[in-house]
Amino acid sequence: MKTSRWGDLPAEFNDVGLIPKASFTGMLRTYSTPELREFLPDALRGLWLTMDTGGFSPDLKARLRRFNGKLFHDATALPLTADQMALLLKAAEADWTEVEPAIFGTLLERALDPKERHSLGAHYTPRRYVERLVLPTVLEPLRREWTAAQAASARRLDENQPKEARQELVRFLTRLTSLRILDPACGSGNFLYVTLEHLKRLEGEVLAAINSFGQTGLLDLGGGTTVSPRQLLGLELNPRAAAIADVVLRIGYLQWHLRTHGITQLAEPLLDEYQNIRQQDAALRHDAPTPRLDAHGQPVPDETARTPVLDYPNPRPAEWPEADFIVGNPPFVGNKRMYELLGEGYSDALRKAYKGRVPESADLVMYWWDNAAEALRSGKTEQFGFITTNSLTQIFNRRVMERHMEANENSVSLIFAIPNHPWVDASEGAAVRVAMTVAQLGKVPGTLATVVSEETVDGEEAHDVKLVEAFGEINSDLSTGADLTSANALKSNAGISSRGVIPVGQGFVISQEDASQMGLGSIAGLEDYIKPFRNGKDITGSSRGFMIIDLFGLNEQQVISQFPTVYQHIYTTVKPQRDEVRREATRNRWWIFAEARSTFRPALRDISRYIVTPQVAKHRLFSFLGSNVLPDDKLIAIAADDAYVLGVLSSNAHVVWALAAGGRMGVGNDPVYDKTRCFDPFPFPDATPAQQARIRELAEQLDAHRKRQQAQHPSLTLTDLYNVVEKLRTNQTLTAKDQTVNHQGLASVVLSLHQQLDATVAEAYDWSTTLPDAEILTRLVHLNHERTREEKQGHVRYLRPAYQAPGEHQSAMELPTAITAVAAVTTAAAQPWPAELAQQMFAVRSIVQQAGGEALSSAQVAARFRRIKADKVKPLLDTLAMMSLVRHLEPEDTFAA
Repeated sequence: MKTSRWGDLPAEFNDVGLIPKASFTGMLRTYSTPELREFLPDALRGLWLTMDTGGFSPDLKARLRRFNGKLFHDATALPLTADQMALLLKAAEADWTEVEPAIFGTLLERALDPKERHSLGAHYTPRRYVERLVLPTVLEPLRREWTAAQAASARRLDENQPKEARQELVRFLTRLTSLRILDPACGSGNFLYVTLEHLKRLEGEVLAAINSFGQTGLLDLGGGTTVSPRQLLGLELNPRAAAIADVVLRIGYLQWHLRTHGITQLAEPLLDEYQNIRQQDAALRHDAPTPRLDAHGQPVPDETARTPVLDYPNPRPAEWPEADFIVGNPPFVGNKRMYELLGEGYSDALRKAYKGRVPESADLVMYWWDNAAEALRSGKTEQFGFITTNSLTQIFNRRVMERHMEANENSVSLIFAIPNHPWVDASEGAAVRVAMTVAQLGKVPGTLATVVSEETVDGEEAHDVKLVEAFGEINSDLSTGADLTSANALKSNAGISSRGVIPVGQGFVISQEDASQMGLGSIAGLEDYIKPFRNGKDITGSSRGFMIIDLFGLNEQQVISQFPTVYQHIYTTVKPQRDEVRREATRNRWWIFAEARSTFRPALRDISRYIVTPQVAKHRLFSFLGSNVLPDDKLIAIAADDAYVLGVLSSNAHVVWALAAGGRMGVGNDPVYDKTRCFDPFPFPDATPAQQARIRELAEQLDAHRKRQQAQHPSLTLTDLYNVVEKLRTNQTLTAKDQTVNHQGLASVVLSLHQQLDATVAEAYDWSTTLPDAEILTRLVHLNHERTREEKQGHVRYLRPAYQAPGEHQSAMELPTAITAVAAVTTAAAQPWPAELAQQMFAVRSIVQQAGGEALSSAQVAARFRRIKADKVKPLLDTLAMMSLVRHLEPEDTFAA
């Protein structure tokens, strides 16, 4: 219904005087009677036609300005019921003078069909969160340019060149009014609207500075000499969202003008037909979709949507319009849900189009990140920033960033990042976590902002978030300091860790009673195929005591002949589900787990127990399971029965490493243990036999103590126990519940054992026990690099040599007791000297800022540019110091940020 889309716009125009005051409300009241209500659609069509072309409106009894041919062109309206009419009138009676344009986006998302909302990844972006990304992506670099232009102007005045001084400011105004900003997933336009508002504020400052020279800087709204919506470009697949985005920008722009200048200087048409919001798929281009046919020429059904699968021929990455800055909030769709939400054919086409650029396991948002990085590296854009889910730091997503950040030519740096930020999906009220990243070309340091506290504000969907900032090189895992992403997988740890099995079939998991009825304990050999089953919650919480049918190694006929009761059960409970699976091997071998971990099973053969840790858990803890117990996919299994390994993994050294390397996930912001980043590269200490024995003893005590206390108190969970341990560690007051947990688990004993482990493991590394976490990470990264060099020379410190390298001679090699890490010293390449004075000011100030507080002489700054001497740079530094943009250290005649 057209009324539902544009019905409130005349109310907005009514309140600000663009149409006669109260005229639209009066019109609605006239037609609200039962006798006239049926004529309202005709009246509205007539009004919109008049607003489209300008002229006299009989219903409003006034001559109207010409608004815009696109917004009100071909306007149609449907009849309203009495209730709908009452709602429209009530909305019109409200004061829309200061309406927040972003509200239209919120209304759109809440009106979307729930299924459509999911498929779009639609979510409302709170304004303060939008600004948290828009400012570092767009406004802060522009303000640095503006500061440089002011410095250049001041320098010209010192040289008694007032015309040239004014021209330096005009040159920046030209830049400001001609640049373009793109949101390639603009939704209802919130990012673009907030960006426009901040650009207009900056423009006001520039005009005021220009006018201080005694000349006016009148706005020409039709001539492109002012910041306007024509500079804001958007891509949006949903036509309703694209239309709303267009309206949001127009209303926002009119609001600014009316607040600043009133109704004067408002040329017609009042709303230019910019056509800068393009309805387009921002991820994929393709030829016309075609139905996928099976061998018999019949359409292949989509397993989730129950509709025919469409193929998308000739898929290729989407093309975006060129823009100086790219900013936005791409859809939140994880890789595991892409088939469900986007369709099988589209997901296949997307992955084919980006093959070699984006791993198939990456989330949907990384296709936007990759496209933006390509634009940055090819010179089509200057900077980009995105809000993504915090899974950005997970390995398959991180590989997309690493490809651009570690490129030999035109590499990309993160200049701003927030790894983990709260978020609220207003469409459902669901709490999620996000990451924010801003990228720039070249190797430059950046600002890493970390959330240190967050509080829910009554009546608001956004959290009140406090951040702490650190400056330095930002790694692809959104950390500063030691680059854990540079750590290599070690041969010493290879082949003994894996995620657990993925059954795919609810009937595989059974109760102990079901297992007995199937013959467990009475049928010989069945114990090899029905085993205890554990997942992450069984470890951190209370064990469910489930069993699992594991028929790995048997063919279908063997199952029928040896265990017919078991076959009957899984045939009726597993096969129907597996018949619906897309993957052929999983569908055909339906009695075997979808992921049976066949290559990892040999590692468990000759040991009586192994180590597990939950993939996602609040506390990073490790414990032993018997080798007859099968782990589920949410457990990371480490095939080592030596308590020395358990002790090192349980120590602070490894926990600090795992927390930094693994990232976080979910509403609870819980740490993730990714075995490829947390275990495979982790360097174990070169412990003496006595140190190993002590670590082994403490680990055995710790594992036995926890199991004993849980056996005595079945309601005791390790999560509750470690909550109390952490409170004891930090001297927090215990609640009544905590006191009970402390008594049942003897939490002080657990804390003491961990403290002894931490000290003994630190001694094995030859470290102090009081090293800060950042130093621990730096030393572990260096040790990883040392071990990598050792392994290339043939010395591998296998954790299980008999299994990992059977038959290989394992004699200890004589190695230096310490290897001095050689820091790679890189000298920044000299850059060209900019042609314009403002650009020179900008470049000189950037050199001083990047020194990170270190004082630089004019000669040192000049050395960063090609064929430039200190006497050329010194006056610029003096001007910057005069404007307090750098600090002049007088005795040494040096400059610092």
